Amino acid sequence: MKASLSLALLSATSALAAKASLSGVERVTNLPFQSNKFIVEVSEASEIPSKRALGTPHEQLYRALAKRKISFNVHTEYDVPGIFVGASITLNNTQDVANILSTDGVLAIRPVRTFARPVPVLSKKVSPGDPGLPDSESTHIITGVDKLHARGITGKGVKIGILDTGTDYTHPFLGGGFGPGFKVAGGFDLVGDDYDGSNAPVPDDDPLDQCAGHGTHVAGIIGANPGNPFNISGVAYDATIYSYRIFGCTGSVNDDVIVDGLLRGVKDGMDILTMSLGGSDGWTEGTASVVSSRISASGKIVTIAAGNEGASGSWFSSGPGNGIDAISVASSDNTVVPLQSVTVQGVTHDPIVYFATFPLPVNGTLPLYVISNDTTIVDDACNPLPDSTPDLTAFVVLVRRGTCTFVTKLANIAAFGATTALIYDNGNGFDAIDVGDFNAALIQAEDGVFLAQQFAAGASISLTFPQSGGSVEFPLPSGGLISEFTTYGPTNDFYFKPAITAPGGSILSTFPIPLGTWALLSGTSMATPFLAGSSALLLAVKGKSASVATGARTLFQASALPISSSHTDGDPLQTATQQGAGLIQVYDALFGTTLLSRTELILNDTAHFAGPQKFTVKNAGKTAKTYTLSHVPAGTAITIGPDSILPGLGPVALSTDYASVSFNGGKFTLLPGQSHEVVATIKPPKGVDATTFPVYSGFIHVTSGTESVHATYLGLAASLKDKQVIDNTDFILGVPLPLVLDSEGNIQDAPVNYTFVGEDAPTILWRQAFGTPLLRLDLVSPNIALNGTLNARAPISFTNPHKGGSFAKVPTLGALLEVPYLTRNDEIDIPDNSLLLSNTFANGTIIPNGSYKVLLRSLRVTGDPTNEADYESWLSPVIGVTA
Repeated sequence: MKASLSLALLSATSALAAKASLSGVERVTNLPFQSNKFIVEVSEASEIPSKRALGTPHEQLYRALAKRKISFNVHTEYDVPGIFVGASITLNNTQDVANILSTDGVLAIRPVRTFARPVPVLSKKVSPGDPGLPDSESTHIITGVDKLHARGITGKGVKIGILDTGTDYTHPFLGGGFGPGFKVAGGFDLVGDDYDGSNAPVPDDDPLDQCAGHGTHVAGIIGANPGNPFNISGVAYDATIYSYRIFGCTGSVNDDVIVDGLLRGVKDGMDILTMSLGGSDGWTEGTASVVSSRISASGKIVTIAAGNEGASGSWFSSGPGNGIDAISVASSDNTVVPLQSVTVQGVTHDPIVYFATFPLPVNGTLPLYVISNDTTIVDDACNPLPDSTPDLTAFVVLVRRGTCTFVTKLANIAAFGATTALIYDNGNGFDAIDVGDFNAALIQAEDGVFLAQQFAAGASISLTFPQSGGSVEFPLPSGGLISEFTTYGPTNDFYFKPAITAPGGSILSTFPIPLGTWALLSGTSMATPFLAGSSALLLAVKGKSASVATGARTLFQASALPISSSHTDGDPLQTATQQGAGLIQVYDALFGTTLLSRTELILNDTAHFAGPQKFTVKNAGKTAKTYTLSHVPAGTAITIGPDSILPGLGPVALSTDYASVSFNGGKFTLLPGQSHEVVATIKPPKGVDATTFPVYSGFIHVTSGTESVHATYLGLAASLKDKQVIDNTDFILGVPLPLVLDSEGNIQDAPVNYTFVGEDAPTILWRQAFGTPLLRLDLVSPNIALNGTLNARAPISFTNPHKGGSFAKVPTLGALLEVPYLTRNDEIDIPDNSLLLSNTFANGTIIPNGSYKVLLRSLRVTGDPTNEADYESWLSPVIGVTA
């Protein structure tokens, strides 16, 4: 938001939440909102028949704004009656927002949100020209997709629209062309190559992407043709794909472009729309979230990534995946990953697996040389090797992991001619490593110790890297579990996000030909198209009616497989705030004969507790069934750190303080076509610490023989209104917040005058410890009698007046900033908020010279925006304006 401020997002902390420095404050605007840009929603023509003669709803809006002397520029018009009618506009004066909201026919006005381009957690390019290609359909096996393919169910006749970076449709296994008759039959480039989120889109009708790759990988998960060198296939490889390019080669996207893409998909008759994108939001109110939800409710399926911010902890759900009726998709790790092996001569040992998708390009058999015979050495090859080291050109060199970077170790051995190396693990984990341009890979600790010990004992060991036939399907230690990177919910307004899990960790799929043709990526970006493809299989079997589409989420959730928090026996199931209803079981969803009317049982917080929950069980089979009800709890998520106001970092701690559940009878029999209403009385766990805001969840199973379906419940054993929303601790920056920084970046404790010439201006610095429905900063008199709550030393959409007012009977002189539905700050990557003041109010008028204070207010979740007691407040030191 522009006006009188420049909001800077600051680099906050490391993954360990180490304190950052105030010197990291950058005085630039960097909010997730576009300056002065808004999306206005208006009534449809059918809703204002008396005014049809006055033109379209858009023309009526523009005339009304001109009549009110509101200066604006139109960027995009939206006109899909029943879903969304409106326009994206830029205002010269943000103070006009309130006037627009009160204009006849205007339903809502929301700021334009910016979303960063999706970045996979793991990205490894591979090439089909390399030998030793793996053979893997593991994700299809664990979800039942393989059974559907075996029955000839491949998504034919279903249209899927992909909103992403575009698609390299020249890829031979994505059809090799574009347009009618091809797999990628249509679409549109809404932005052009050079669009980065800060400039104007340059659209065209060709969604080809050969510079980014993400959308091509997504397209392959949905629709890659079988028969390729990897022997993989898309989930719905006979579906028709439309590609809507909403990212350029670099940069971000604004949600006015996302909305345009969604509505184009609706107009083009898509049955399914999928978006592997998003950003921390926490609320269901963003325009892209609202439009996604409406499209879903209209009888289409919309699948959206849950996000990859699992390390940031709870209450960090992603928009537009927060769309209430859309399907937000979490990720589980693949059960296997295709790796390579090296054979050993000179000693007896099985082939050794090394972490590479394709063989290291080593011809012939090479002798082994070990840098250190000490298998406990912590800094092997971290320093230059001694002069006595032999010429290593003809050897495979073995080095132990630890202390320094892999590249440092490899550079030190390369100084003696080494061209090939194996690094053995020291307990940090067997995974892909960064070896730069060196020819090297990681092996497991026990294999490296064996080789080193045999070498030290005098064995003459040689290694051969098979260029074909050496591939193995290596079981991942985390296989089948929720990917640690998956973002935790729920939303701040306590909606059930994510909804369900699909495979997204270590997924092999298509990639643009100039970028390598194939790639192994990880992320909820990969899980989301898997769910979209699964939805296509559903529509292919049950038809494309609105009732089937709107029931898809419930059907998938009911038959999903709840996932444990680990592979250790006795550990609790993973919280539903990260896995949703569990891992999708596509075959069971399509051919199961027990149906549930509801699968998301939202209990809310203790102040709005919805205890008894009802849902209907229907026997859709051909024989009578006797059902048994049971309760299986998931781990209770300790979302806020003990003795802290900040969310705990992920993996979020789980407790075994479970809810209790009772039923209106635990057993019943249904004839074919009969239904039974289940009343589940769920009580929050007892004895928990409400200050940790524990989110409890679990599964109510309905079982008959081998068939089992379930509903998932979610509740908070605390009141959201008790959650502090402004961070007033010194945990992140080493000094208590909020605060004012002077023009040199020092903390202002006493009155200071500013000229507002050049960089001589103050900066307000604060952090959101939790999301807020409404944040305001106002200028007030320096002599007011107010002790802010933080001074110790119905949509809310710009509805409050900006031309003064009062708070706690304190006159406000003018607004500096107002932000609705602001998400919390992160302790890892998402930085703090700062407001660089100018000598103007938000409406652009000049602030008279004089002395002032800044009043910061943040509304607590579920708080009443008209009740002063529901806000947290902070008052700045005196700021002098001497412009």
